[in-house]
Amino acid sequence: MNRDIYQKLLDWKSSPRRKPLLLQGARQTGKTFILKVFGRNEYENLIYCNFEEDPGLDQFFERNLDPERIVKELSIYFDIEIRPGSDLIVFDEIQVSNRALNALKYFHEKRNDIHIAAAGSLLGVKLSSPGSFPVGKVNFLHLFPMSFMEFLDGMGESRYRQLIENISDPIPLSKALHDHLIDLLRQYYFVGGMPEAVNHFAETNNEREVREIQEEVIKSYIMDFAKHAPASDIPKLTLLWESIPKHLARENKKFIFSAVKKSARAREYENALKWLEDAGLVYRVTATKAAKSPLSHYADKACFKIYALDVGLLGAMSRSPVELLAHRERLFNEYEGAFVENFAAQQLMAHFGLPLHYWRSKGGTAELDFLCEFSGRIYPLEVKAGINLRSKSLRSFDVQFSPSVLTRASLLNLKKDGKILNLPLYTLSRLHDMII
Repeated sequence: MNRDIYQKLLDWKSSPRRKPLLLQGARQTGKTFILKVFGRNEYENLIYCNFEEDPGLDQFFERNLDPERIVKELSIYFDIEIRPGSDLIVFDEIQVSNRALNALKYFHEKRNDIHIAAAGSLLGVKLSSPGSFPVGKVNFLHLFPMSFMEFLDGMGESRYRQLIENISDPIPLSKALHDHLIDLLRQYYFVGGMPEAVNHFAETNNEREVREIQEEVIKSYIMDFAKHAPASDIPKLTLLWESIPKHLARENKKFIFSAVKKSARAREYENALKWLEDAGLVYRVTATKAAKSPLSHYADKACFKIYALDVGLLGAMSRSPVELLAHRERLFNEYEGAFVENFAAQQLMAHFGLPLHYWRSKGGTAELDFLCEFSGRIYPLEVKAGINLRSKSLRSFDVQFSPSVLTRASLLNLKKDGKILNLPLYTLSRLHDMII
């Protein structure tokens, strides 16, 4: 279970500024599970309403959106008196019911003493469309696939998470500990962070069955295209989704619409790509030639890379051989280092939730994988798949912008080499703390 999100749920419950909660995230990232566990552990009663499984629930919101009436009728329907503060109401798959989504506004304004948490697989898509409820009436949380740190918990290796969290200085770990963490990282590259895949691997260590679980998750996403996307975008969504491994297998990973389909143009496919982003299925990393805050003001929105939401799913989409898990170095270098870059994007999103950017020099002769903006300052991050490191682009960035620290994440042990901070890839969750 994602203990970081669970702590945020606890904070939400106790906050004097609590509003109805919206938990966003892609399908099968564990939203329903964690809300149910939270409701059962922290409240006297859990009232669970799934608008997809029980379409009749939508009828409670048809007459009007009066919270008093809605709660009274839900109490009768579930045969339980719903008590403010003592019970948690969960509205799951709330994107199915637009009126239930809008009702959250009135719960905030009229009955904010009633604790409501809502979730939905395609909430991002729903909220990006016109007519959604006013901003400022709900609290938001986003559930990403399990990060590497959460994977350590799921694998029964929490002591290694604690080890990483306690690092305060760039002093190398003992070789035995470092090597074991690299082995765990290799497993994460294959398994990824989808909760069912992680749980199954922890219990069985069966790589082939994990791959089957990943393939089922991918099928569920493709079914969502057909079920929820605009009809005109469905073929485009499939082409875009299937093109991700092809783009990442290239040395130059810049996303090119003509690589999706020869006749494809950006304006024809942009809406479909935005749908994938809003659904939480892809991460867009936008190029910038400047290292100034805020990065979003200097980004070249026409130049970007696309990564999958989960490195394990990327492996399944790429049809990478299950046997790769047994080949330590080959797994890290497969597909032109695509796994390591996708891994880094996934960890940055899970731990920091910042818009992702990368740097390209004006002449295009140098490129850095990521730029991170913390407290208005810009920090470069170079990501390497192996241990044979050359930092031409990092040096080029240093000459032009002279940041306080140059960060390189790789399979090497922790080390400070002059201005360059060498972070093992498994410590990316500590990036902020190590460079600030």
